[in-house]
Amino acid sequence: MENKSYKKTILIDLDGVLNQYEGSYSENFIPPVREGAKDFIKTLAQKFEIKLFTTRNKLLASKWVIENELENFITDITNIKEVAWIYVDDRCINFDGNFETLTNNIFNFKPWYKAGI
Repeated sequence: MENKSYKKTILIDLDGVLNQYEGSYSENFIPPVREGAKDFIKTLAQKFEIKLFTTRNKLLASKWVIENELENFITDITNIKEVAWIYVDDRCINFDGNFETLTNNIFNFKPWYKAGI
């Protein structure tokens, strides 16, 4: 019998996904929330456990979550690649089983905000 209260976990990166980060890093400042990010998180949280994935200071990231009224939707903040169903990040490449394609994608990679999208 399936446990209906169980939610699969999604780890979502902070910089470049949920905030307006575009490459300029400041240790003491997290850029404002990206337009649409709050609704995105709220929608996903209905069916998934959402964890924030960031290498930033956990206290600063917690403050950012609270200031953006996301504390009821994000269950944890981590800098560890935990077991999750999906990882959402602006600096990742999906492996499709082909190392030649993967190598090419790595050599030509640009984050979305530098790719002219």
